[in-house]
Amino acid sequence: MSFTVLIPARLASTRLPNKPLADIGGVPMVVRVAQRAMQSAASRTVVATDSTEIIDKCRAFGILVVLTRANHPSGSDRLAEACSLLGLADDDIVVNVQGDEPLIDPTLINAVAQLLSERPDCAMSTAAHPIEQLADFLNPNVVKVVLDARHTALYFSRAPIPAARDYAGKAWWKNSQEDGELPKPLRHVGIYAYRVGFLRLFPSLPPAPLEQLESLEQLRALWHGHRIAVHITDDAPGAGVDTPEDLERTRKLFS
Repeated sequence: MSFTVLIPARLASTRLPNKPLADIGGVPMVVRVAQRAMQSAASRTVVATDSTEIIDKCRAFGILVVLTRANHPSGSDRLAEACSLLGLADDDIVVNVQGDEPLIDPTLINAVAQLLSERPDCAMSTAAHPIEQLADFLNPNVVKVVLDARHTALYFSRAPIPAARDYAGKAWWKNSQEDGELPKPLRHVGIYAYRVGFLRLFPSLPPAPLEQLESLEQLRALWHGHRIAVHITDDAPGAGVDTPEDLERTRKLFS
């Protein structure tokens, strides 16, 4: 199996200005992400950016980088352009790792790429892990996913799904049944593998009503009939960096 890791990076962050260049132990965050991704089995790891400053920082640390247009409406458009710049074929697989995930587990990158290579019926793959706490299950900022028997996504939602009728407002998965434990709900992890042909198609698909309601872009794929395979990992991934508090917590881990 061969695949490429693509890391989109822009400086336009409102909560944490110039986030990709935030210093973490003397190394820009986007470089930390790339260094982690390079520990995976990817044939190459490439940062895709519209910033010459990010390009300069990446090259200073020996990170491959491509310059994309600045007017892309979404990260998917930026990734699609990067695929063209790199000369990738439609059947090739790319894994999208976010530029604010300096603690990304390289084995998780491998897992989503491997899963997509084994599922020719799917255009994408992603990951999820079991939810333990009721507060996370009820939290709309925690995206949930429900699967079919083959671990293909049926739906993603900010709502608490699946809704257990007889255990409303309770951690129903902690209640035993005669035939064993109830399955735990699943938290979606924001890492995606794509077939390049689908990634080129995706930005042209009309936004889906459910996507707009939930503010979840992956619902566009399901709405238009494309399937998403889901890898289930036992552990929650390392925390991303969205706020100054997240950044300080991450800096302490690297120090």
